[in-house]
Amino acid sequence: MRTFASQLVGTLVLLTVTLSYAVAQDDAGKTVAPQDSEGWDVIRTHFDPPAAFANDFGLYRSPLLFNDGSSVRSPADWKRRRIELLDQWTGLLGQWPPLITEPQVEVLETERRENFVQQKIRFLWTPNESTTGYLLVPDGAGKRPAVLSVFYEPETAIGFNNPHRDFALQLAKRGFVTLSIGTTEASEAKTYALYYPDIDTATVQPLSMLGYAAANAWHVLASRPEVDAQRIGIVGHSFGGKWAMFAGCLFDRFAAVAVSDPGIMFDVHPSVNYWEPWYLGWHSRPWRKRGVITETNPGRGLYLQLLEQKRDLHELHALMAPRPFLVSGGAVDPPSRWRALNHLVKINEQLGYRHRVGMTNRPDHSPNEQSNAVIYGFFDHFLRAGAKGRNE
Repeated sequence: MRTFASQLVGTLVLLTVTLSYAVAQDDAGKTVAPQDSEGWDVIRTHFDPPAAFANDFGLYRSPLLFNDGSSVRSPADWKRRRIELLDQWTGLLGQWPPLITEPQVEVLETERRENFVQQKIRFLWTPNESTTGYLLVPDGAGKRPAVLSVFYEPETAIGFNNPHRDFALQLAKRGFVTLSIGTTEASEAKTYALYYPDIDTATVQPLSMLGYAAANAWHVLASRPEVDAQRIGIVGHSFGGKWAMFAGCLFDRFAAVAVSDPGIMFDVHPSVNYWEPWYLGWHSRPWRKRGVITETNPGRGLYLQLLEQKRDLHELHALMAPRPFLVSGGAVDPPSRWRALNHLVKINEQLGYRHRVGMTNRPDHSPNEQSNAVIYGFFDHFLRAGAKGRNE
């Protein structure tokens, strides 16, 4: 469980993030996304649920209810409820090791590409494991926003594989400092995630441990002289989307979070496979056969406990409020996911914010030029400085 000191730090960080945005209000006094930025013109139609799902909260228990059944009625209540939620999920997922807040970064290679310098770097992302990633620093002076990109390996996001998964490259070309990391060795071994202290005695669910690694990568970016630490976002597709979502939920210094078709809620869809031992179903080896849960191939580990307790990931989404969250949905995350996202919308409204939760939809799992344009517009709008009211 988290200590009182860590709870206090989390609350103060959340308050700092909340107050760091400039204020824009509608007639009802709600803080809304400003209408005068280029990024907002690209994304604004995606920040209201379609009529079919407006005010539809599904059968999910509201995160605005305390454990004792009482309701959150004020921002002060929400601070207490947020601590309650975070403590519960930390107890379920496992306690992170101490964060690596003063990273030692080794530069392995440096090369010039287009309008940025690319460095291949190595740093500790867990207490006992290092990783290799790519830092892209665009030309220019002064503090800039930054985005962390996460995937199976770091090369895809810098443009060496699928062109519609090259988030780090495209954002660097737009002036963002970016860092691309990935689980290269684990992907090759088909264990995919991170295990602490090791794969056979894990005390933290692997997907949460990925969030921990991303939090350490945040500190790598925050330590850069070119980066404004208050404006660091995170993005990922599919596996990387799960990773980015858990990182954004569990580490509240990510100022904006965009996820591409990860499966934002528990589901029986084969790609929404949180039951696997490298996500939320860790168990001692030998591992269950990969695939959906059946009578002959049952699930194991925490995932079954979460289902028994009728918990779902909207409780984790709640921890993002009021930070901006974009779901770039595809075959896995259809428009009906608004039933879950509406709970986050409701929390933001309770805190005095509107238009902080968005979703796009496409028929295919793979991202495309149109869906990615909204991701880039999202970061343009919520992380860039200089435009009046852009960071509300």
